[in-house]
Amino acid sequence: MSSIDIRPFTDSDLKQITQILNPYIESTAITFDTEVYNVESRRPWASQFSETGRYRCFVAHQGNQILGYTNSSPLRPKRAYDTSIEATVYCSPEAKGKGIGSLLYNTLFKALSNEDIHRAHAVITLPNTSSVALHKKFGFYEVGQLNEAGRKFNQYHSVLWMEKRLND
Repeated sequence: MSSIDIRPFTDSDLKQITQILNPYIESTAITFDTEVYNVESRRPWASQFSETGRYRCFVAHQGNQILGYTNSSPLRPKRAYDTSIEATVYCSPEAKGKGIGSLLYNTLFKALSNEDIHRAHAVITLPNTSSVALHKKFGFYEVGQLNEAGRKFNQYHSVLWMEKRLND
């Protein structure tokens, strides 16, 4: 079995990334997306990433198989939010609980260490103890909860807002 490597996202990864995300959309409230993606519908999301700058995406792979991905994206579209990012990580079912999320976040935050970013934010659907624990491990702290902020599967879900200070 080959080792797990982390590298920047490329367009050829889009199919596997979409296959990782879609089961979360179909069967969980972890994401508030409600419609599954295909490669074409996911391209606008993928177009925001580059190898430098605030908005990055990295994949964990073992051979040709993508096991998970992480990305930093705009927090909100208004210009004053430019120095804040939202950080996200998703792992395939077979990669959960194996430290892949930590490997991905290590890479992401190292890559962002010289960028003009003041805060990283995470918005976590509750309950999700493993995601909260991962974010706390990386220095995120709880700043608030949005009660019943989204409805999915005919049920309201609250979200936990976490943040971490980055580069000053």
